[in-house]
Amino acid sequence: MATHSELLANTRNIGIMAHIDAGKTTTTERILYYTGKSYKLGEVHEGTAVMDWMEQEQERGITITSAATTCFWKDTKINIIDTPGHVDFTVEVERCLRVLDGVIAVFCAVGGVEPQSETVWRQADRYRIPRMAFINKMDRIGADFHRCVSMIADRLGAYPLPLQLPVGKETEFEGVVDLIEEKMLLFNEQSLGQEIIEKEIPAPYIEEFTAARMALIEKLADFDESVMEKFVEDTSVSKSEIYAALRKATLALQVVPVLCGSAFKNKGVQPLLDGIIRYLPSPLDVPAIAGLDQDGNPVSRETDAGGKFCGLVFKLMSDAYVENLAFIRLYSGCITVGDKIFNSCKGKQEKVAKILKLHANKREEVSQLTAGDIGAIVGLKFTTTGDTLCEKGDFIVLESMDFPEPVIGVAIEPKTKAEEKKLEETLKKIALEDPSFTISVNGDTGQTIISGMGELHLEIIVDRLINDFKVSANIGKPQVAYKESLTARGKAEGKFDQLTGAKGQYGHVVLEIEPLGRGQGFEFVSLVDDTQIPSIFLAAIQKSVVDSLDAGPLLGYPLTDVKISLVGGSYHEDESTDMAFGISTSMAMRRAALEAQPVLLEPVMDLEVVTPEEYVGDVISDLNSKRAKIIGVDAASNYQMLKAHVPLSEMFGYSTALRSATQGRANFTMQFLEYNVVPAAKAEAIIKKIRGI
Repeated sequence: MATHSELLANTRNIGIMAHIDAGKTTTTERILYYTGKSYKLGEVHEGTAVMDWMEQEQERGITITSAATTCFWKDTKINIIDTPGHVDFTVEVERCLRVLDGVIAVFCAVGGVEPQSETVWRQADRYRIPRMAFINKMDRIGADFHRCVSMIADRLGAYPLPLQLPVGKETEFEGVVDLIEEKMLLFNEQSLGQEIIEKEIPAPYIEEFTAARMALIEKLADFDESVMEKFVEDTSVSKSEIYAALRKATLALQVVPVLCGSAFKNKGVQPLLDGIIRYLPSPLDVPAIAGLDQDGNPVSRETDAGGKFCGLVFKLMSDAYVENLAFIRLYSGCITVGDKIFNSCKGKQEKVAKILKLHANKREEVSQLTAGDIGAIVGLKFTTTGDTLCEKGDFIVLESMDFPEPVIGVAIEPKTKAEEKKLEETLKKIALEDPSFTISVNGDTGQTIISGMGELHLEIIVDRLINDFKVSANIGKPQVAYKESLTARGKAEGKFDQLTGAKGQYGHVVLEIEPLGRGQGFEFVSLVDDTQIPSIFLAAIQKSVVDSLDAGPLLGYPLTDVKISLVGGSYHEDESTDMAFGISTSMAMRRAALEAQPVLLEPVMDLEVVTPEEYVGDVISDLNSKRAKIIGVDAASNYQMLKAHVPLSEMFGYSTALRSATQGRANFTMQFLEYNVVPAAKAEAIIKKIRGI
């Protein structure tokens, strides 16, 4: 029987990531079919894809939630997570990449490196994850393998190494030439690509193959000494040496092996599976996971089933019928049903009620998870996304995850008074599983506002509320999550001097407030000494400053990018209290902020529109009317790619407008870029509208 180390060496924890509509889910479906996990091919456009199991995914033909599954290929266990491509669900990609060892980046052979491809690539860079590239849709009109490879190098700053050449292009695409095995591979369409036909390389491809193979060995020589020696001596390099050098360079993040195919036409998927085994890391190849102990000192855990248990909860999932499922990646040790474990982030003990292995929305109960596994635990009461779980009596906190701030909100209210509690509980449930979704209450109107990453994000949440959780609710129109900032310096004092009962309350502060650079948040400094205000009151003053930042002077939106200095004040030995200093600080903050010429900030989006040439003029003139700043126009075959920065407030309903202006032939993607000042006239109109003037 294989030892645990041997089993781990034959395990791959991988993710599939890409821009929306590059073919991630179709590629995953083919992997499941060829590995025997599925018995028939699921199709995204028919709503039959195994990994897109949510009703909302099947209706829209997109991936919304990351789905996990396990399959086997040539005695290797592959745990796969299929992640969403739409920018509104970027948090799903972020948390999955945090726990994966390797990634397949899927690129559309026509679109190449698209905006969301860049976003997910940067996320993988941040976690230093080895990756492979699969250039998909080689059968599509406009497919260009070499252009895609160039774009991976130019746009992503990577070092792509093609290991195959396409045989035929567009509708004539038949298969691939394998540069290492020196064979042509064709995929029998009658057997749905199951049967691979190996042939000698045809004469028309010999010249291109020879040049490409030489370039591959030459590049590998830069990363491997033994290949370098043979290359310099002009002796042949064996296949096993090439595979070993490639694996070493991929794991060191020096190269990205590039394969190609057409998942939809069942071509090129089995070589991709071979590549996963050959080039992507096993849990044993990954460096020991680093964390902090109770005193904040660095500690680490090796991937070892016999070590102390340590794991990271990277996702929570709940539905109308099941308790919370906590998705966990085990880095060391093992857990068994019934174990008592410790949540080091919350300082709470938890009990493992059930352990599940997942195949999309199907669940299989197991008794144990060991180091290197990805699974789900049922029964955790205090744990949230990003928490570390460890052995009782042990302490380690692993690096958590950063989640983006929501940029769009809608008001929501129950249709009946009886639904009020159910709506509140359901929203809390959804917020627990989705860290990019927040709930707040407007202080002026008392309305509940739900906020998310985009229109589609909120649309899906509302859809789930009504259809999955059966909560009836009225939804308002989308509202932009504005912020406020300052353009000048302001100075004000706040004095609270009141007699309440036998004891008085006294607090007096003088604050200066000034703008900081965009995106710098806030800074608080105290320039007073103990003779003016004793240091015991500074915590109360700072807390009041932070609380005051929640509501700016213009419309009550959060105040950001400001520096607050405590420059003066006084106290009374007997009557000064934390409460008095808190009240006087909030008075001073409001006065100083009003004096410092406040401005409204709005989220600005990074937009890319892909449109046929004949509509470029119409698209640009429409964007100009939306206060967009055109950054550039690039030609790509018979399409044009427009890049622009545009305020989110102008983009509601843009997909419908763009479709009607271009007869449905253009599409766009946008993602949050930064907050910027709203022009004065526009800001005045927004303020009047919100204040109801």
